[in-house]
Amino acid sequence: MSTKPIHAQTVLSQKDEESFLQGVKDCLPTLLGYVSIGIAAGVVMTTAGLSISEITLFCLLLYAGSAQFIAVGMMASSSSVTAIAITTFFVNARYILLSASISPYFKHLSSFKNFLVGTLLSDETFGVAMNKAVKTKEINEKWMHGLNITAYLGWWLANLAGAYLGQWITNPEQWGLDFALVGMFIGLLVLSLAGRKNMRRDLVVGIVAVVVGIGSTFIVSGSFGIIIATVVAATVGMGMEKWK
Repeated sequence: MSTKPIHAQTVLSQKDEESFLQGVKDCLPTLLGYVSIGIAAGVVMTTAGLSISEITLFCLLLYAGSAQFIAVGMMASSSSVTAIAITTFFVNARYILLSASISPYFKHLSSFKNFLVGTLLSDETFGVAMNKAVKTKEINEKWMHGLNITAYLGWWLANLAGAYLGQWITNPEQWGLDFALVGMFIGLLVLSLAGRKNMRRDLVVGIVAVVVGIGSTFIVSGSFGIIIATVVAATVGMGMEKWK
């Protein structure tokens, strides 16, 4: 009995799993979170006095939910442009760590192609990509572009929807919209932990992150404390993985 048809079917299946369209499909469950957070961001920005065009530029150029919420809050409190820029930089500095974590899967690509992958990387697409990497031990470039671009466009459309709905919502906090981003990150954390087997290491890393994060706020700002906690906890986790 010939095994060629079975082999051909397997190869075809693998190509389907690595396609741009598959990346789009794998992003769809994440879009549910993007819709709720994006609408909340659009509402908050509208109530802060930003126009539709300003909101469009905000979400397309900055493309960072947490930074958008923080920047808009600082704008509402009349903070300086310099303070907003510096704060946004430190809040988004975590993407240096995310990009470094995912870069080994694209080391065969040119610098420009790596730039294209990293430009649209977000917390959510990073989570989806790393879950795929755990299962398949690789991440395809086309699949990653499908994932990233779908999330990017979904975030933009959700922001616009929130900007439109914001005309009738004058107090976002009353509806809990200011907590939407935190809620999504909690959901991503739970889903990530559910698919892992080393709960002991995850628990240790989590405790280290909390202790360092809280402790560092007595010395530096809260935003910088989060970065310190992330670096320290990631180092502890890497050490435990290496010496287990």
